[in-house]
Formats: sequence, structure tokens, C-alpha cells
Amino acid sequence: MSPSALPYRPHNHDACVAQALTEARTICQQHNARLTPTRERVLELIWQSHKPLGAYDVLAVLAADGHNAAPPTVYRALDFLQQHGLVHRIASLNAFVGCTHTDKKHHGLFLICRCCGNVLELTAPGVSDAVQNAAADEAFQPDNMTIEVSGTCPGCTSDTTHD
Repeated sequence: MSPSALPYRPHNHDACVAQALTEARTICQQHNARLTPTRERVLELIWQSHKPLGAYDVLAVLAADGHNAAPPTVYRALDFLQQHGLVHRIASLNAFVGCTHTDKKHHGLFLICRCCGNVLELTAPGVSDAVQNAAADEAFQPDNMTIEVSGTCPGCTSDTTHD
């Protein structure tokens, strides 16, 4: 198993959240972008687990926190976080997950466990290159590429084999 496969192994999740917030502050400072308290809280909520979170789930937690946030506020925060490479949208789930590779320009490649809901972001340049090359062979110029693969993670696979 890859050492980067955090959703699939025990780890200090508070460290994930802290690192994501530190990276976000650095990236926003480098781009002279304003990481408002609401944007930072939305990012923190996205990183609370390795399971994608929908905008209305974020809104519910913000409301429970006492924020007077409306759906447009959450969507604007999510758009900002996406634009700065801090979160990815998982289209098949209409939800968001924290980016684990904020230091690299990359295409999203995600393994989504249909049992537990965890998502693992992969770095697989060979896959991205193959898709880019296939598109180029057809004279197609991709603007964006996200690959979502659903299946069963190692933890859920071992749970079903022990039943």
C-alpha cells in the first residue's frame, strides 16, 4: 500500500487538517488572495475526513457553528478553494474533497470507495499523459481532466472477505 494512502490507514487526522490549513494560508499569501475566516472554515470542514462533503453538508455545519451563511456563501467559498487548488470537486458525488497535492499542478485522479465513502487522490502522471495523448490523437484540446474510479478500498475489501 502506498504511504500516501492516508484514507486507508490509521493516521493523525488532526495533522491532515493542520497541514491543509497551513498550505492554504501559504498559497493564498503567495497569490495575494484573501483566505477569509469563512473560506478557511469551509476548507477545515472539507478536511474533517477523507470522505467528500457536499455544499449543503458544509452549510449545515456552518449553521450549527452559529454562522449566518447562505448557500451562495458556501458555493463562493468552494469556488475560491477550487480556483486555488485547495479542493477538488468529485462530480459523481456532487461533493468536495481536500487536495493532497497542492504543491503540484496536476489532474485529478480519484479512487472512491463505494462502501465506506473514502476518497484517495492519486498522482499517476502515466494515466494523465495517456489521456492527454489520446485526446491529442483526435486533435482534442482538454480544458480540464478529472478521473473518478469507484470500487472497494483495501479496508472494505478485507471486511467482506472475513464475513
